[in-house]
Amino acid sequence: MTKTVTVFGSSIPRLGDVEYDNAYKLGKILGEKKINVCSGGHQGIMDAVSKGATETGGEAIGITVNLFSSTPSRYLTKHIECANLFERIGKLVEIADAFVILKGGTGTLLELAVIWEYLNKGLMEEKPVAVHGDMWKEILNIMEKQIEFEKRKTGLIKYYDTIEEITDYIINSLQ
Repeated sequence: MTKTVTVFGSSIPRLGDVEYDNAYKLGKILGEKKINVCSGGHQGIMDAVSKGATETGGEAIGITVNLFSSTPSRYLTKHIECANLFERIGKLVEIADAFVILKGGTGTLLELAVIWEYLNKGLMEEKPVAVHGDMWKEILNIMEKQIEFEKRKTGLIKYYDTIEEITDYIINSLQ
């Protein structure tokens, strides 16, 4: 059975930006391991991860919503359009066997928060979740203290410094 990793991140980065290159590398490594990628299906990190996956023969699933004036990535091999943002987030979570959160803004924060809450409340089975980037490291440290204070399970979200560390963690967790 083929596994799917949902990747969240900013729509802003373009070819040549560090964030775009990181997402491309992530998609490429996962594609080489025959692991599908899923994203919000638009530009930036979503485009880069889809490009990396499809260039290595992997699948790139895009879950879009027609609220943004953005063109879906041309690298998608499957496109699912949702009626609203909440349906989109639900589908992005549902389809995933694992999650990677790259640099992003409030939308990416919302997606991470949904995953974290689902895991925290036992609303979905535990799945590997990895974050990348200093901003997530800071947020993770702050939230882990609060989660520990609330006597809930810590360590549900893993922080990594490199894309290679993330892919090692995800690939090993999915085998």
